[in-house]
This record gives sequence, C-alpha cells and structure tokens, in this order.
Amino acid sequence: MSFRIERARLAQVDDLRGIERAAQELFRGHAAWSSYAAAPMDAQALVEAISAARVWVALDVGDQVVGFVGVAIEDGEAAIAEIDVLPNHGRRGIGAALLEHACAWAAESGYPSVVLGTLSDVPWNAPFYARHGFEAIDPKQYTPALVAHQAYDRERGFPMHLRVFMRRRLRASPDSWTRWPAPAKLNLFLRITGRRADGYHELQTVFRLLDWGDELRLRVRADDAIRRLTDVPGVPEQDDLVVRAARLLREHAGGVRGVDIEVEKRIPMGGGLGGGSSDAATVLVALNHLWGCGLDEGALAELGRQLGADVPVFVRGRSAWAEGVGERLTSLALPRRHYVVLDPHEHVPTAALFQAPELTRNAPRATISSFVSGETTENAFTPVVRERHPRVAAALDWLGRHGAARLSGSGGCVFLELRSREQAQAIADRCPAAFTAHVATGVAVSSLHEALGRHEGGSNQPETAG
Repeated sequence: MSFRIERARLAQVDDLRGIERAAQELFRGHAAWSSYAAAPMDAQALVEAISAARVWVALDVGDQVVGFVGVAIEDGEAAIAEIDVLPNHGRRGIGAALLEHACAWAAESGYPSVVLGTLSDVPWNAPFYARHGFEAIDPKQYTPALVAHQAYDRERGFPMHLRVFMRRRLRASPDSWTRWPAPAKLNLFLRITGRRADGYHELQTVFRLLDWGDELRLRVRADDAIRRLTDVPGVPEQDDLVVRAARLLREHAGGVRGVDIEVEKRIPMGGGLGGGSSDAATVLVALNHLWGCGLDEGALAELGRQLGADVPVFVRGRSAWAEGVGERLTSLALPRRHYVVLDPHEHVPTAALFQAPELTRNAPRATISSFVSGETTENAFTPVVRERHPRVAAALDWLGRHGAARLSGSGGCVFLELRSREQAQAIADRCPAAFTAHVATGVAVSSLHEALGRHEGGSNQPETAG
C-alpha cells in the first residue's frame, strides 16, 4: 500500500480521535478494555500536541488519514503518547513507518531515547515494539513521569500485571541531519524615543519568546558548500538570513565548512514575530556547535546584530527588555502567560512603516517598572498599520472583542495575552476563516537553548555528508 507521512493539522483532530476509537475496538473483551473505553484521548491535549508540531499522520493515496503518532516530552526524553492505525489498514507497515518517523524526529532533535507504555500480551503491542528496538524498563529505573503514568493506570483499573514500559535508546541520525527549533517572539510593547544620526530609530520594547515557531534541519557537509534546500517564496537563497548567518559564522571562525539547510516555516513572513531573525539565530547557535567553532554567547550575539537587530535576543534565548535598535538587552523574568496569535495574512513591510511621516518618533522613555505595572503596553506602529492595512485592523478589532489586542513588532500579526491556555484555545477556536489563529505560551528559556543542551549532551556526533 502506498502512503505518506506528514505533520498533522488542527483540522484533522476529529479524524485522529475517530482512528483512536476504532483502534480501541480491537481490545474489546481484553482485560484493558474498560480502562481504554473510560479514558478516550483528550481533545485539548491533542490540539496542544498538534500545535507543538509533535503529531504526524499517515495519508493514503486518496489523502484519507489512516494512522497517526503523537510524541510528548517527559523528563528530558521523547515519549510515544499515542500511535494508532485504522484496523482495516493493519499489517501494511503503516504503524512501523509512523513509529520509525517519530524515533527519527527524536534522534535528530537530540533526545537520548524514546519511551512508551504498552501491553505485554498483545502481539501488536510489546512484541511489535521489541522488534523495533524497544526494551522493557526495570521498574526500579522508572523516571518520575513513568511513576506518574503507573499511578494513573492503577487509578483507572488498568491490568497492571500486563502493563510494561519500554525504552529505545537513540543514536545520531544515520543520514547526519540534526533538527533545531527557531521560536517566534512577541513585542509586548514598542516605543520609539528618537532617531539617531545614522538614520536608525531608538526603540524600547520587551521581547517575549514563545514555545512555537519554525524548525530547521542542518547537515554538516564535507565540502565548503552552504546550501538552502528549501524553497522560500520571495526570498532568493543568497539573500536568506539563514545562508548569510552560516557564511558570516564561517568567515568569523575560519576553517572550511559547509552545511545543508532545510527550513520548515510556520512563523508568518512579515508578521512581526521575528521568523527570519530567529532562523538566523538558530543557524548561528547550531553551527557553532556542529562546526566546533567555540564562540561564546556574546560573540554569537554580536554576529547576530550584524544580521539584524532582533537576532541577538534569539541567540541569548531569554525574554528581555530591549533598547537602542533592539540590541541592548536586559533579561526579564515574566509571569507565565498564554497567547492567541492572529495572522491576518497580510504582509506588512517594515521599511515603509519606519518611513511613515505620521509615525511617532519622540515618545517619552518608558521604564521597566512602568511596563511591569501595566502602564506601558502600546505599539508605536499600531496607528500606522491600522490606517494602511485594513486586514490587520480587522484582526485587531475581532481579537479586541476578547481583551486588549495588540500588534507585534512592525508586522501584521496581532495577539492577546491570557492567563489560561484553555481560555486562549477557546478564543482561537472561534477565529474567523479570514485569519489563522495560533495558541502559544511564553517561555523562560528558549527551545533553541534546550535543544543545544540536548545536542551538547549527546554522545554521538553526526557524520559529515558529502
């Protein structure tokens, strides 16, 4: 049977829940049946996993979803949260392909292992996983997450004598790829306090890093070629910040090095969410490790500044108060908050905004305390964008019905801050068809820095590709 695997989409949630229910029917009459029937897959958890890009679907030649796999991250390792295939599509290699796809993603992402919970007496459970390199875990070696799963299973009456947790140790990707996140950011406010002699504007802003963004795959080459393998509409390869970042790092660090770069874009271009800058920062941080350049964070941030004012905050990986052109950073501890980010699908050119005669360029200087108190929340570009970009104005108006909607940076995306992710998701679910809504959470430490820690801690370095 011919099928392909791709990222799951939120529109497929009902399909995936239907597949899970159909797969559960195979356990009718088994000792675990009542436990499975009483605890169907949580829709909200599935939405969050899809939003985090950790669910993949198998599609047949007619684009029907016939199986899926979801991955969670627990105690620093990847976990198979769910894997199901339609019963009438069993024994066709779909489950094996989904499992191997998830394991390959985890290996490329630097995770040391993959764990899962299964049944010991069902042929397509523990025996199947054992054929794919999984081994039973001694209960004495259970992680806190596995202990919690065990307690939950007992509470719902699961047959514990049949329960087994298994782990597969991972090695570096055999095709030498590594995978790195490039998180999005929000500007929680943006004020222009003056204009410098060189023409640049003096800014004050707060960068908030999110748990959602682009993803890059990098493969070190044996030659000195720097290649972008992904077509990005409207961005020639030689002008792309990811290519320029790789070249700049090589020029600064010396040596003859090359890399293949793939970019999976999720951050809207021209949205004010820092997509290009974040991609460039990810290339600098990742290649500094993969090429063994040995530059410290300060040196990488300075290289990033040469590429763009927003790049340093992504290199440093902390939400921050920013001044100057955005490069003078002071780390800022922010409370945990969740965001509805609305994309009105309208590219807003930054240069035109900065040149707008109606732009306020002499605002009084704000202070961190005025921001923390909630007094400083405005974005200097909002009046200009509202006047020139009616779709963005419409997005601000719609989201503003639910709270204090704001513009991010000098782009077209707007956002609303909330204390509850469930509340944010409920608003996003009502998003008009003209816009696209994402739900994201602010983070204290960038996912890029977490990935760097995993890759630095890994015992297997990827081979170079020819």
